[in-house]
This record gives sequence, structure tokens and C-alpha cells, in this order.
Amino acid sequence: MAEKRDYYEVLGVDKSATQDEIKKAFRKITKANHPDLHPGDKACEERFKEANEAYEVLSDEEKRKKYDQFGHAAFDPNAGYGAGGFGGFDGFGDLGDIFGDIFGGFGGFGGQSRNPNAPRKGESVRVSVNISFEEAAFGCEKEVTAPRVEQCPDCKGNGCAPGTTPEICPDCKGSGTVRTTQRTPFGAMQSTAPCSKCRGTGKIIHQPCKTCRGMGSIRRQHKMTVKIPAGIDDGQTISRQGYGNAGANGGPAGDLLINVIVRPHPIFERDGTSVVMEQELSYAQATLGAEIEVPTLDGKVKLNIPEGTQPGAVFRLRGKGIPFLRGGGRGDQFVSVKVGIPRNLTSSQKELLRQFAASMGEYDGGKSSGIFGKKKK
Repeated sequence: MAEKRDYYEVLGVDKSATQDEIKKAFRKITKANHPDLHPGDKACEERFKEANEAYEVLSDEEKRKKYDQFGHAAFDPNAGYGAGGFGGFDGFGDLGDIFGDIFGGFGGFGGQSRNPNAPRKGESVRVSVNISFEEAAFGCEKEVTAPRVEQCPDCKGNGCAPGTTPEICPDCKGSGTVRTTQRTPFGAMQSTAPCSKCRGTGKIIHQPCKTCRGMGSIRRQHKMTVKIPAGIDDGQTISRQGYGNAGANGGPAGDLLINVIVRPHPIFERDGTSVVMEQELSYAQATLGAEIEVPTLDGKVKLNIPEGTQPGAVFRLRGKGIPFLRGGGRGDQFVSVKVGIPRNLTSSQKELLRQFAASMGEYDGGKSSGIFGKKKK
């Protein structure tokens, strides 16, 4: 099996990169390599999956700390750090709890250490979904695949082979920690550390489950259909509670966080709930006025252009913008006008234009600088 690339290298960022820089790099890579844009291209598909895996870790501050310290081994259940990493602390808990335990009991400050067998909520899982501009505006349903840790179906999470049970660790009596006393010039000092016999779990498994190899959990690809709400914007996140990694010791599962990437539209741009576009008019249409058709998210509509319309003029189409995310109406569409200057005119067309310019007092027969020298009366 090929060795995994460094997650920072995958996203093309430094180890000191901010969350905003990591997010921008991730969006750039996934937009360029999304399978929808490159059907059948295995290389793009692999780069897309690789970027998703890297972003799932680096976008989570706690996971990033673990990765910076232990690398890929932090999330390898066979690396000797426990299920999901760090012997005794199986990757499902919160590092804040660990530090709380340190100051609550590990240092001998009078608190009780955390029970290693207490229920703990699972970690959240991050994935991304790529949708079109129209799908973001009106909502849609998408199938997403999320790699998540699930409870082992054979041992029901206890890590033991069917028909067996774990033994309470005789050294720590199930607490997961052992207390030692050292005599120093300043007196007796007590310290608490994870039990080496059970690796901080408080239990010993003599016959590990063959399916999960004693970890109590397995990693699987889980497919599900996700409803994308109308009005969602690029970079926003959808949360589905209970669809993340399984909890430990009967704790609840984490959440599935779905990052939405909206593909750029060839005509429209979005500004909040407004849709903005640019419409080119001919010189005659801008001067004489016209009725034209302009595209909207609902199809083409007619727009009256008054005579004498100037370049840069903006027209509003009410209710043709993005639906409000929480319902209750829609934004507007704004059409910005630019006037196209005709090219490659015939001799007769040029002559007619000179006559027009002369009638407006703007042409002196070519005596002044340029074809349309201005002559004020």
C-alpha cells in the first residue's frame, strides 16, 4: 500500500496555515478535481478523496493537534494508540476532558480522575458536497459518502469475542490510572499516570473480537441522502446530528458536518440573496430603447430598456434572486448594462454614422483630432 502523503502537502499549505487558508486551499482542490466535473478520471477522484481526508483532520483543531504530534498514526487503530489514537483515550472524547482530569486528579489536587469506561460522545465527521448555482438557489438532494467509525456489530463495542467479557484491570481496579508516591527534598509528591497494564482503559481483553481486533469499533463508508436547503451559500455547513463517529462506552455518536461547495455560474454571480449579471446592449438599443429578453433562474423574462440608457445603468427584477434560507421570500436580480461598440463597419455604415455625428455637432469633416471631433456651438 502506498504511503499516505502529509496532509499539509495534500492541501498545499504550511503547518502554520490558518483555518481560513486551509479552507480556501481545500475548496480550490475539490473544485478542480470534483468527480462530477471529471467523470471516469481516477486520478481526479483520488485527489478529491485525498483532499477530503486531509481537510477532515486539519479543519478540526483537536484532530489537527493530534496529527501534528503523532502524524497519521494518530488515527490508525493498529498503531498502538488505542481506537482512533492515544492509548486509553480512544479518539472519541474531548481533549478538554483529559486536561480537566489532569488538573482535577492527575496532579493530586484533590479531584477524582475521569472514569475511562464512562460514556463519551463520538467525534464529528466532515465531508464536502459539490452543487450547481441553481441547486444552491432552489435546494436539492445529494448522496454523500462519509467514512465513519461505527460500533462493531459482533462485540457490540466491548472489544471481546462473542461469549466473553473483559476483565477489570487488577493494577488500577478499573480506574485506568495508577498513583505513585515519590519522596523528594520537599516532601512526598504524588503523581497519577495512565495504567500501563491496561493502557488507561481500566479493563483487559483476553480474547479480542476478530472483527474489530479488540477495538470495539470499525471504520466503514456510509452512504446517505442529504437534503440541501434552498438558499444555501458557498462555504456553509449542514449538520446532521448522530451521523458522525460512534461514541465510546455507549455514548452518543458525533455529528456529520457537510461543507457545501457551489460551482461558479457562467452568467450569474451571487451577492447575499441577490443575483447579479451583466447584459450587453447594442448602441442602437441603448440610444433608441428596446424590449429585450434576459436570463433569470426561472427562465428568460422581458426587460424594457428606455431610450438614452447609459453604460453602467442597473435594472432590478424583483423576486428573481435567491430564496431566503429560512423561507419567506426571495431576493432580487440586478442587471447591469454595458454598451457594445460596433466593429468592422461597412463604408456606407460609417458614412451614415458620420452624418449622424454631424447632425449632433460632433463631426467637422475630420479636421479635428479623431473621427468624432467635438464642436461646441
